[in-house]
Amino acid sequence: MTRILVVDDEPQILRALRINLRARRYDVEVADTGAGALKVAASHPPDLVVLDLGLPDMDGVEVIRGLRGWTTVPIIVLSGRAGSDDKVEALDAGADDYVTKPFGVEELLARIRAVTRRLGAPTDATATLQLGRNTVDLADHTVVRDDGVEVKLTPIQWAVLEKLLRNPGKLVSQRQLLHDVWGPEYQNESNYLRQYLAQLRRKLEDDPARPRHLITEPGMGYRYRP
Repeated sequence: MTRILVVDDEPQILRALRINLRARRYDVEVADTGAGALKVAASHPPDLVVLDLGLPDMDGVEVIRGLRGWTTVPIIVLSGRAGSDDKVEALDAGADDYVTKPFGVEELLARIRAVTRRLGAPTDATATLQLGRNTVDLADHTVVRDDGVEVKLTPIQWAVLEKLLRNPGKLVSQRQLLHDVWGPEYQNESNYLRQYLAQLRRKLEDDPARPRHLITEPGMGYRYRP
């Protein structure tokens, strides 16, 4: 059973999420402070964390950094801060996704399902997956359409695609993609990402104008939707 740690200082949200998650057969732990969250996570390591940023004792970003010091557990930020700067800071600190309050429970549950798919992300030993009509082999660095024709990708196109495919369902921030593909000196060249994602969609999506798998999250980053 998947164990979820919910961290929020609003009792009604804790209660509602505990009820809804347990009804869907999740094992739920709760905490209403950052220090309490870190203590619970250390004593009973969760499989996923749902975390509010506005905690009474510390900023939620510090909780993310504390968790990332020893675990790669998926973290979904749940917060009333709607500004893109807050979202980017949380994502750069190590969060996997961001849901803005007020939120629908079904939306949050969908995000939880998407993020937990990361637990089954392909490894080099089993690195074949489907992207629409294309079979992608991450070990051999090949993409083959269902008609047998190989899709040629440049090294940069491949690097961008691989970063997204190895994190299914996860929102990968622009800064993280730029850092991992181009290098740490690249911080603000978001035009690079727009250009290469457009190229990948033309090659891999059935309808590049309405992509189903390579998704843009405006102002934040990109997501591979299986």
